[in-house]
Amino acid sequence: MTRLALTAFACLAAMTAAAPSALAQFKDRTVKLSAAVPQDHPFGAGAAALTACVAEKSGGKIKIQGFWNAQLGSDQQAVQAVRSGTLDIVVASTSPLVGLVPALGVFDLPFLVTNEKEADALLDGPVGQKMSERLLAVGLVNLTYWENGFRNMTNSRRPVQKWEDIQGMKVRVMQNNVFLDTFSNMGATAVPLAYGELYTALETKAIDGQENPYANIYSAKFYEAQKFLSITQHAYTPAVVMYSKRLWDQLSTEEQEAFTACATTSRVKQRQVNREQATESLAMLKKAGMVVNEVAPSELARMRDKAQAVYQKHAAVIGQDTLDAVQVQLKAVRGTN
Repeated sequence: MTRLALTAFACLAAMTAAAPSALAQFKDRTVKLSAAVPQDHPFGAGAAALTACVAEKSGGKIKIQGFWNAQLGSDQQAVQAVRSGTLDIVVASTSPLVGLVPALGVFDLPFLVTNEKEADALLDGPVGQKMSERLLAVGLVNLTYWENGFRNMTNSRRPVQKWEDIQGMKVRVMQNNVFLDTFSNMGATAVPLAYGELYTALETKAIDGQENPYANIYSAKFYEAQKFLSITQHAYTPAVVMYSKRLWDQLSTEEQEAFTACATTSRVKQRQVNREQATESLAMLKKAGMVVNEVAPSELARMRDKAQAVYQKHAAVIGQDTLDAVQVQLKAVRGTN
C-alpha cells in the first residue's frame, strides 16, 4: 500500500472512530415543544426544521414532540412550565413575556419598524442579544427569534380607515400593558384575553375585534366571525424559541451546540415560510369574504404621531437605554445615521 493510501486509510479510520464517539455525547431524549397556535401556522414549519436538524445531528437520538393549540396551556402557563423545568421548549410571542422582562415591551411599541429588514436587524443584532441575556436571567434560554410578523386589525363593525374608526370598539389585545395602552389611546376598550379564548369571544360578539398577523387570522379562522380586515401594520411582534435553563444545563455540550445550530436553521425556514404565508393568507382571507382595506399613508403617519404618547408612558418601564439602542440600530439599517 502506498504512503498516500496509508494516510488516507488512517484518516478514514480516525473519522469512523470519531463518529460513534461524538454520537455517544447524545442521549435518547424526547423533547416537548409547546405553542399556542395550530400546527399549520408558520411556527409549525420552524418546528419541523428544528426537529429534522436535531434528529440528524444526534443520529436520531433526540426527538422533538410538538404540542399545538395551547394543549399544554396558554403562553404564560407554558412559559412558567419551562422556567420550572417541567417543559422543555415553548415558542411564544415576546408580548406575553414583558412581565418577566419589561425591556421586551419595546417590540410592542406601535409603528416601531416599517419592514422585515428593520425587524431582522433588531432581532439578530445587539438588541436581540441583550434581550436573550435578560431572558436567561429569568431561566429561559432563547435559542432564536422567529416571527409572527406585522399585526393588522379585524373587526365585525366597520373598516378602520382612520384613527377615529377604532373608537368605541371592544378590541382583544395580548395581555401586556403596551398593547392595552396602544388601543386605549385610540379610544377603544382594550380587552386582555388569552389567544386560545379569542375565537369564542369573537364568535359570541363578546368583543368586536382583534389584531394579529395574517397567518394567525387565517389559521385560526377568525374570518368566520370577522367581516373587516384593515391593513394597519401597527406592530411587528417577534417570537422566541425558549429552552428551559434547568433542562438546558442537563444537556451535554454537543447537545447544546446541536440545538443552537439547528435553531439558526429553523429561523431561516420559519421566517421564509411566514413571509410567504402572509401573502398567501391575505389572498385567502379576501377569498373567504373579508372586506379588506388599506390605510392611507397620511393616516398611518397621523396614527404614528398620536402613538408617541404610548412611547412616553412606557419609556421608564422599558428602559431609556433599550429605546436608545433600538433607535441607533434602526437609524443604521435605514442609512440615516
